[in-house]
Amino acid sequence: MIITVQDFTGVYAEQPFMQELRAAAETSKDVHWLNCTKIVGTDCYCDDDAIKEINELIDNAGSSIFENRGNSTNDIAPQPSIHFFDNGNYHYMSKLWTDRVQEPFTLIVFDHHPDMQPPRFGGILSCGGWVKEVLDNNEFIQNVIIIGVKDELVETVREELSQSGEASILEKVTFIRESDQSILSSLVFRLSSPHSLYISIDKDALLPAYAATNWDQGSLTLDALKESITVLTAGRKILGIDICGERAHDFEGNEHHTVQEADRLNSELNRELVEFLQKL
Repeated sequence: MIITVQDFTGVYAEQPFMQELRAAAETSKDVHWLNCTKIVGTDCYCDDDAIKEINELIDNAGSSIFENRGNSTNDIAPQPSIHFFDNGNYHYMSKLWTDRVQEPFTLIVFDHHPDMQPPRFGGILSCGGWVKEVLDNNEFIQNVIIIGVKDELVETVREELSQSGEASILEKVTFIRESDQSILSSLVFRLSSPHSLYISIDKDALLPAYAATNWDQGSLTLDALKESITVLTAGRKILGIDICGERAHDFEGNEHHTVQEADRLNSELNRELVEFLQKL
């Protein structure tokens, strides 16, 4: 798999695994390190100028979710890419990556938040509303499954979309709530369609024992995340896999982790996710 890292805040500097990737990017065509720290207008909200600059950076690096690593056989699916893009404030990057999809697909999102808020500032892309933007604007999206969502936030989204007259969009969305104890059976039932998959992971869906993020976290275990992905991807084409949910760049420690513990935990998790995903 090709790996692209988008560094927005410098948070990866203290993660040994991510620094290994940064070093690999110097010589390997399979690893791209994109320095996004100088791009303005990106924190939580991404304005049009920033979107243009980010897309140009991706294009210039040659990173594509359809890059085939030299394989020219038409009946073999191209290798999917893994995209890292910092903390949860940049989860909207999944919208920019899925903009590049050119076939029908199902979007799978692991997140403690639904990320489906109606736009609050003139339709500007945000980390809290990017899933809705995909549903509104991507002609290839067939449906969305959001896994690990905080229960009460599901009802909040339903109310907000009803008030804005956009409740019909939920016909394409399945929420698997944090309290749902039958995640795998729900996934098997829902994924009867043959569509390709795009997977987006915000690590805040996980318990604090597995990750240190910049948003409130859920109760998903790492084993449950892996098992869900294994079930989801069986016999299906994967178009791309996104990973975000690092600690905030100004994190000073909390009741769960010191700064050093957070960096070690996230580095180990990122390594484990890459090793797992590369075996799919």
